[in-house]
Amino acid sequence: MQSVETVYQSNFKEGAYEFYENLRKDEPITSIGSSNGNNTWLVTTYDDVLALLKRPSFIKDQSKLFSKSARSEEEPLETKIFHHMMLDVDPPDHTRLRKLVQPGFNPKAIRELAPRIEAVADQLIDEMKQKNSADLIDDFAFPLPIIVISELLGVPTEDRDKFRKWSNSIVSASDNMEGEFMNDVREFTEYLTTLFEKRKADPQDDLISNLIKHEEDGEKLSSDELYSMVFLLIIAGHETTVNLIGNGMLALFEHPDQLELLQHDFSLIEGAIEEALRYYSPVDFSTARWAEEDFEFKGVQLRKGDMVLASISSANRDEKKFENPNQFDITRIPNPHMAFGYGIHFCLGAPLARLEGKIAYQKLLQAFPSIQLAEDPKWRNMFLLRGLQELKVKL
Repeated sequence: MQSVETVYQSNFKEGAYEFYENLRKDEPITSIGSSNGNNTWLVTTYDDVLALLKRPSFIKDQSKLFSKSARSEEEPLETKIFHHMMLDVDPPDHTRLRKLVQPGFNPKAIRELAPRIEAVADQLIDEMKQKNSADLIDDFAFPLPIIVISELLGVPTEDRDKFRKWSNSIVSASDNMEGEFMNDVREFTEYLTTLFEKRKADPQDDLISNLIKHEEDGEKLSSDELYSMVFLLIIAGHETTVNLIGNGMLALFEHPDQLELLQHDFSLIEGAIEEALRYYSPVDFSTARWAEEDFEFKGVQLRKGDMVLASISSANRDEKKFENPNQFDITRIPNPHMAFGYGIHFCLGAPLARLEGKIAYQKLLQAFPSIQLAEDPKWRNMFLLRGLQELKVKL
C-alpha cells in the first residue's frame, strides 16, 4: 500500500512509470491514504480509468456529500473561487457552464487562430535566433500558449509573467490552502476584479467581455462562477500546452530516430502530437472524483465519500492497451490515449492545444534543424500535472 506522501514526494516524476507499471500488475486499484473513515483510491489500468471517467456515480461536486457549514457569504473570494470551477461540478451546472465557453473553442474558432499562433511562434523563434542556446520552456513553450489564451480571453499579454507565478503556485500546491499559495490566489482574484471592472465599463470583442455579459444578465452565470471560469481558463488554457510542447520535444530528443523521422517527413506531425500526449501525458492525474454511494467497482468495495483519482499517465502506458507502451513511436496507429480525459469533462481546450503543439513542433524543427538537448531536464514538482521546469537546448 502506498502512502499519500509517496505520491507527493518531490522526485516522484522520475520513477513514476515504473511505479505505475508495478501497480497495474499487483494492485490496479490501490488505496493511497485514508481520512475520516474514507479512503483515497488510485486507479491505474486503461480499462479501469475509462470505466471511472464514464461512470456517473463518481461525482465531482463534493458538496453533495460533505457539509457546507464551513462556507458562508462572508467567505473570502480567494477560497470561494475554488467552489464553482466547471472542472469540479456535475450536470446540470457543468452543462450550463460549458455551453457558455464552448463557442470560443469550437473547431472553426480554433482554425481561425492558426495565423496568429504562427505569428507568435515566429516572433519567439526570431528572438531565439539571436543566441546559441535557449531554455525551451522559458523562451518558447511558456510564452506561446499564454499569449494565445490571453488574447482569446482579453487579458493584457504583458501580464503573462504574473500569470506564470500565480499558476505555478496554484498547480504545484496540494491541499495546503494557506501561506504563499493563498497570497497568490488573492493577488490573482484582485487582478481579475480590476480587469472585470474595466471590461464592464468598456466591453471588447473577447471571451471575458462575453462572460461578463452573461453574469450581468444574472441568469446563466453568477459572479462567483465568473471568477472561477476565468481563473480556470487562464490556468488550464496554457499549463497543459506548455507541457505538451516541452514534454514532446524532450521525447523527441530522447528518441533521435523519431526526431529524424519527423524532420524528414512533417506529414507525421499529427502522429507526433498524439504520441507525445500519450508518452509524457501533460496531465498526470485526473482531478478528484467521489463515490456518491456505497458500491463495488472492479472488485473493490467503495464507500460513499471515498475519493478516486485516475492516473492518466498510467492508463496511457498500459501494456494491455498499447503495444510496446514504453516506446515512443510517432507512427503509432491506433493511439487511443486519454491525455485529454474522457466523457463530459473531456478537455475543452484540446483542439487549441493540438493546434499550438503542431505549429510549435514544426516551427521549431524547421528553424533549428540541428537543435539538441544541452542538459538533463528538470521536472516540476506538481501533483496533477507532468511538466518540465526547464529544457535547456543548443540551437
